[in-house]
Amino acid sequence: MAKFTFDEINSMYFDVLKEIGNIGAGNATTAVATMLNLKLNMEVPNVKLMPVQELNTAIGSEEEEIVGIYLTVQNDIEGSLMFLLKMDAAHYLVNHLLCREDSYNEPFDEMDLSAMKEIGNIIAGSYLSALSAMTNLVISPSVPYIAVDMAGAILSIPAIQFGQYGDNALLIETAFGDDTMMEGYFILLPELDSYDKILQSLGIAL
Repeated sequence: MAKFTFDEINSMYFDVLKEIGNIGAGNATTAVATMLNLKLNMEVPNVKLMPVQELNTAIGSEEEEIVGIYLTVQNDIEGSLMFLLKMDAAHYLVNHLLCREDSYNEPFDEMDLSAMKEIGNIIAGSYLSALSAMTNLVISPSVPYIAVDMAGAILSIPAIQFGQYGDNALLIETAFGDDTMMEGYFILLPELDSYDKILQSLGIAL
């Protein structure tokens, strides 16, 4: 049986991975809207297959401060998931959760980080729930870790992990919001055997 690799991905595999990205991002947006009691619209996600060495600048400058939510997944598939937000989007979501004015823009304290971790947990959990429902696979997330740091530092983690599996990485870029649209980024990092399982569960022969 052939094994999935990012370097030999064909259009059929890519279409399947795009659909997973669409449904997962939509599920996550709905969950955040419910959590914050907001009406959020979502643009169609942009799914990119990109060189690993370009991940550090995938969402802007390496020096730009961003929020990263990272968790591992296990059971039927193993790997990890990262969700990234720029600081303006992170402040917007946290301010709504904590019932602050939208203009509040102080550096994150422990309460802000806790709120952002909860939002990230809902987003990542909803994304994985959608993937689980599509594939009928059991997918269990870990407790999320949160980091506020420069993009280059945060994105070095998936760059290192993807580098073990091939030269390309899968990045799902979405935009959601009400009057103000916010950009969010998913990086799904299953082990390659887990990609085999995902595609097989959807009836895609490798």
